[in-house]
Amino acid sequence: MTDYGHDLLFGVFVTPTAEPARQAVDAAVAADRAGLDLVTFQDHPYVARFADTWTLMSYVAARTERIRISGNVMSLPMRPPAVLARSHAALDRLTGGRVELGLGAGAFWDGIEGMGQRRLTPGQAVDALDEAIQVIRAVWDAGRPGGVRFDGTYYRADGAKRGPAPAHDMKIWVGAYKPRMLRLVGRAADGVLPSLSYLPGGVDDYAQINRHIDGAATAAGRDPAAVRRLLNINGTFAPTGSGLLDGPPEQWAEELAGMTLEHGISTFILATDDPAVIATYAAEVAPAARELVAAERC
Repeated sequence: MTDYGHDLLFGVFVTPTAEPARQAVDAAVAADRAGLDLVTFQDHPYVARFADTWTLMSYVAARTERIRISGNVMSLPMRPPAVLARSHAALDRLTGGRVELGLGAGAFWDGIEGMGQRRLTPGQAVDALDEAIQVIRAVWDAGRPGGVRFDGTYYRADGAKRGPAPAHDMKIWVGAYKPRMLRLVGRAADGVLPSLSYLPGGVDDYAQINRHIDGAATAAGRDPAAVRRLLNINGTFAPTGSGLLDGPPEQWAEELAGMTLEHGISTFILATDDPAVIATYAAEVAPAARELVAAERC
């Protein structure tokens, strides 16, 4: 059993389709009212049919009251790290601490290059993400004297003003799958955010994810438990079970609780914008899974 002891969080993963963008907003409002913890949005600025993720997040922040908001994940090649740091900190302060930073090294490089950004190799993208995290944390370090000075291969800062600091201890959650990126998460980030549908071996692949993160965290002098384990999931509610996350809410609760206790996954983000699915997930799955995990931890 691998249990890092984090409280369980439940959220939704919404595709920000521009037409109708109102559907994404309505899903976020429904998730907020239902009591879920997170609403997250894909970020693919090179896809014309998607509403701009940052614009959507800002609008959703004004339409909701308590739910936390994050990109899932923000495309670093399309968004300079110093700008990401300031925009997220500003929205966090406006919302009273409801924003987290989901960050990705980049995917769909044809689209990224088509928008005028440099194409990177996988190794270069990891190095660029490493530099970006350093710049973001330096900008947030508002109490430190002097400007931000950073001379990297991909990003530079020559005396940039620090701040604002986020309203709360904002987390950096990284979309990661492969060993080198996972080791970066272990030494420098606050969470890992893969998608179950992209894991060839299913949830059992999380054992390898944990191994790389834990080893890197320990080598860097960090407690591996400082890194939250998140997971994007897909599923179907049905009267009878016919597979993983395909069945009644009580089956979902048992399966998610099992993932928490076996692999330490403590945040489950369901891909949906259906208000009925959101309501069932919030009212029947989340509390039951929390009860099952709490009973095992006692």
